[in-house]
Amino acid sequence: MCALLVGLPAVNVLAVDDDDPAGPLRVHVETTATTVACRSCGTKARVKDRRQVALVDLPAFGRRAVLVWHKRRWCCPDVDCETKSFTEVDARIAASRAKVTDRAGRHVTARVGRDGRTVTDVAVELGCDWHTVMDAVRSYGTALIEDPARIGPVAAVGLDETLFARTGSKKTRCWCTSIVALDRPAQLLDVVEGRTAKAPTTWLEARPESWRAAIRWGALDLSGPYRKTFNDTLPDATQVADPFHVCKLANSRLDECRRRVQNYTLGHRGRKDDPLYRSRRLLTKGHERLDEKGTEKLLGFLEAGDPHGEVRMTWHAKETLRGFYTQPAENAEAFLDELVADMGDESMPIEVRSLARTLTTWRAQILAWHDAKVSNGPTESINNLIKRIKRIGFGFRRFANYRIRVLLYAGKPNWDLLDTVTPR
Repeated sequence: MCALLVGLPAVNVLAVDDDDPAGPLRVHVETTATTVACRSCGTKARVKDRRQVALVDLPAFGRRAVLVWHKRRWCCPDVDCETKSFTEVDARIAASRAKVTDRAGRHVTARVGRDGRTVTDVAVELGCDWHTVMDAVRSYGTALIEDPARIGPVAAVGLDETLFARTGSKKTRCWCTSIVALDRPAQLLDVVEGRTAKAPTTWLEARPESWRAAIRWGALDLSGPYRKTFNDTLPDATQVADPFHVCKLANSRLDECRRRVQNYTLGHRGRKDDPLYRSRRLLTKGHERLDEKGTEKLLGFLEAGDPHGEVRMTWHAKETLRGFYTQPAENAEAFLDELVADMGDESMPIEVRSLARTLTTWRAQILAWHDAKVSNGPTESINNLIKRIKRIGFGFRRFANYRIRVLLYAGKPNWDLLDTVTPR
């Protein structure tokens, strides 16, 4: 019964210390092995000494528990054997150099990785140090996320950046890139440091050529480095500009125009009583979302604060660009070309002409959306899961800890393998 208490029927329970009611239970055990052969020559070894190794275990009867393993040190009686002595190892009790029992290590990996619990909460539950839990998560979690079967065939890949940390006295922003499979359901394939082309290019090049050849679509925001990544590693995949980011760029140009006209007409930045400042939210809304009262308010603000009609023209350009995504596929190319030509006219505000140049640069990627119908929406949803881990962790310092925790939570590892993986 005592052996079943520690979940190890192949051990002998020597004693249970319960001297301190506020402290953990200390369960003393040793293995049942009585004879052991030398690892080198096979000669029957004899016991040299014993040393006690304390391992954090799962709570028992509502109390924190520590498993004290009386590890035997064996010596070879053969004087000619190179192996003079060795310590017994039993992976069923604990992995080599581990500070937690095997079952506790698998438990904390599931709690932190699959359930999204904080490392601190799990450490308090087991009555141990933060580093003890995190070391166990790295040891068992690495085997899960490096499982070759975790990443299967992928038809569409998305790239997007997320903020990893702010470091130094100047709070320098450190970015990372999420590599996401856009197939349903979406899956986080990996997270790499930086938002340049180098890291995602290296990751994709490390994948088998047959795997890369199966990718048909590559979704990205209007990012030059990510476009280079797709050009270098997936030349046969069709690149698709994310519609949200295209419309977001149009809204950014509209906001720039509004601020410029505001400064030109009133000589200061927007204040709460200025017409253009009051229209800022209405301008970024889709026209179909404005009711009659909202449309009337917007037109009144533009009439009062936009004497030359520049903001109005930029607003119309933004709304027309949004209409591109409602066009039939056969009309999309002609619609976009005509729109870009009109927006590039010299009579247009400078922000509209700037938007036209960007649309020209990304013309092929924007048109590809009508054929692919893929976007970075699933990538953004994965980023929300990543941000949840960042939020409950109150920030990260080491990218390795950040990577393994977000991959365990959003990378869809096979949790059925947790009971069988070998810790690393």
